[in-house]
Amino acid sequence: MLDAAEAPRDAQEDSETLSEHVFRRIQAAIVRGEIAPGSKISEPELARTYGISRGPLREAIHRLEGQKLLVRVPHVGARVVSLSHDELIELYEIRESLEGMACRLAAERMSQEEIEELRRVLDLHEQDEAFKAGVGYYQQEGDFDFHYRIIQGSGNKTLSQMLCGELYQLVRMYRLQFSATPSRPRQAFAEHHRILDAIADRDGELAELLMRRHIGASKRNIERHYSSQKGQGAQSKTAKPRGES
Repeated sequence: MLDAAEAPRDAQEDSETLSEHVFRRIQAAIVRGEIAPGSKISEPELARTYGISRGPLREAIHRLEGQKLLVRVPHVGARVVSLSHDELIELYEIRESLEGMACRLAAERMSQEEIEELRRVLDLHEQDEAFKAGVGYYQQEGDFDFHYRIIQGSGNKTLSQMLCGELYQLVRMYRLQFSATPSRPRQAFAEHHRILDAIADRDGELAELLMRRHIGASKRNIERHYSSQKGQGAQSKTAKPRGES
């Protein structure tokens, strides 16, 4: 039989476990686009959907705000982040600089065993069904993520905190969104291999250059996407009503 001191502690642990579970589920739904960018977050609706009380749910929401996946709008409440074109380009400019640095450090500091593990990660990516079909790139997180492994391999805790902590899920959200662009999956995979070869050769300067080019290519892909959308919007405004000549 539990004594009086144990019961509240167990209840608190259950609450924390529930909060962690719902945090992961909402996080995944936002990153995958199942909860659309810009969507208003309704606490009562989420509480019903996930079968959770408001206390653990609010803790999960607070953590998602810390990951930049939710933003608090005055007089409205929490919404799923929806970066503007300029904000997204700024995010990729930050990645280009910081991940380039991480790649240079990884070439200097990763052990041979870590490099071989990174090669096995790329082998796994190549077997992904979506990749083989040419409709997307492997997008698992953490140790299965090529970029994550390199950042961790840099040995720089501040870089890891920024890129694998604070910004990681926000970046994943947009990496997933643009990963299915035609021809980009194969190009990205080839770029990853060249980056890995530079790391294996301990050529930090080349590794940094290749990573910056790799993220720069993704940034240009995004810019082309927005330019295309803008062009389509302009065409729809100038299109004549059906039946007019």
